[in-house]
Order: sequence, then structure tokens, then C-alpha cells
Amino acid sequence: MASRMRNSRPICWVRPEAAEEFAAVPWPPEQKAAFFDQQFAFQHRHYLAVFPDAHFLVVDCDGEPVGRLYLQCGAEQWHIIDIGLLPERRGHGMGSALLSAIQREAARAGATAVLLSVEQHNARAQALYRNLGFRVVQDGGSHIRMAWPSLDGVASEAG
Repeated sequence: MASRMRNSRPICWVRPEAAEEFAAVPWPPEQKAAFFDQQFAFQHRHYLAVFPDAHFLVVDCDGEPVGRLYLQCGAEQWHIIDIGLLPERRGHGMGSALLSAIQREAARAGATAVLLSVEQHNARAQALYRNLGFRVVQDGGSHIRMAWPSLDGVASEAG
């Protein structure tokens, strides 16, 4: 199983939670797909507006897209804006390998921190990040901001 990342044009990515939330909505599948495509397009435009220098990467495994990554690589800090794998690809070490590669490349580039935000209720992702050395730098609202390595001032600088 060969994994790699590649630059790509945006592709719609439905979060499994969103699909589950919409299971009871009495729309035909085509209407739900159009809605998810529209939501993704809005999210992608927002990311491009807020993070104009970010990279949009598709995670491939054996030539098939299995995940996505929005990553901003600054001189001092790298910011994981969004990261996700298909549900069937989770729990097999791919996320750990991807995050470890980001940490290695950030350190190699001289960055002092890798930042990310995770939803409060996503305990599985939080555990993964903690196992990889990320520490909470800001806890509040719907998301927790984490940093690797955990440095003073990272939360306020990340904006």
C-alpha cells in the first residue's frame, strides 16, 4: 500500500458525520450530493480567502484519493488547516504517518511549531494528536487549539 500527497484541484469531501446527520433529511441523493458539493465549495473559498498561501493536498493510497489536507507552511509555524481521511482508512496508521511526516518536514524547514484545531467532541483525533506530541494551547468554544511542540505564545500568534 503506497501513500503519497499531491497537489490537486478541490474535490468534494463529505464528512461522515454530515452524511449521518443528513440521513433523515427527505431529500433525494442527488439533492444531498449537490448540497454537500456547495458546502465544500463555500468552505474551500473560505480557506483560500483566509489562508491564500495554503496548499490543498489530496492524500492518495495506491492511486486512489483517501484523504485531504489543507496546510499552510510559514517560516516559523506550519498550520494544519484541515485534515481528513475516509472513514475506512482511519485506525490503520495512515493519519499518524501523515502527521509525523508533516512534523518532520516542518522541523526540517526550521519551523518552531505545527498548529491545528480540533473539535471539542472529537476525542479520537485529540488522542492521536496528543500521542504525536501535540499539546493544548487554547481550550474554548467548539474547538481546541493544539501545537507541536507546545510553545508559549503559540495560541496568540496563530490568530
